[in-house]
Amino acid sequence: MTTTFAPTAAEAVACVDDGDTVLIGGFGTAGQPVELIEALIERGVGNLTVINNNAGNGDTGLAALIAAGKVAKMICSFPRQRDSHHFDAAYRAGTLELELVPQGTLAERIRAGGAGIGGFFTPTGYGTQLAEGKETRVIDGRGYVLEAPLTADVALVKALRADRVGNLVYRKTARNFGPIMCAAADHSVVQVSEVVDAGGIDPEIVVTPGIYVDTVVEIPNPATPLSA
Repeated sequence: MTTTFAPTAAEAVACVDDGDTVLIGGFGTAGQPVELIEALIERGVGNLTVINNNAGNGDTGLAALIAAGKVAKMICSFPRQRDSHHFDAAYRAGTLELELVPQGTLAERIRAGGAGIGGFFTPTGYGTQLAEGKETRVIDGRGYVLEAPLTADVALVKALRADRVGNLVYRKTARNFGPIMCAAADHSVVQVSEVVDAGGIDPEIVVTPGIYVDTVVEIPNPATPLSA
């Protein structure tokens, strides 16, 4: 599939519908696609299941999406931090469901989804509440939990640069979950600070190949830093 280039963030997220599962990149604020999330809020879709490492910071980006009542379920590793007040309020009110996943398990579940792997055994969470209702197995004397892959209808990701065939490079910690999220979604939408001609990115440093990138929108001056 050929990568398309949207003129605005609003047009880039037009593929997101009510009830969709959405992978959103970012480790806290680093690499969070704030402009795409803002466009999603303007679009007005809701009842979303969002997969992210966190559950929003402050009042912008993912936090604003939660505050707007658009998120029905969060799948994440660190839902609470000092500025996660919008998540806290929604969760305590019973309007937002939470699935807590250890960070390494979250990353591997997303990677497995993109790789077409049916599941994997991990020792993380064995013997705890996180293993309740899941298949367990003892392998070579050690307990493991079977974890299912995570996929999504759409991924919203932030990168530094794209070329005209959709190849991506990231900046420092802004890379985080972006590459595996692009692979695990039916449709990936990426905001970048710069679009260059094909050949403008050294093939040796391409992180996400264009085959995993469906839509790109250029946003030269993003609201938040490209990295932590």
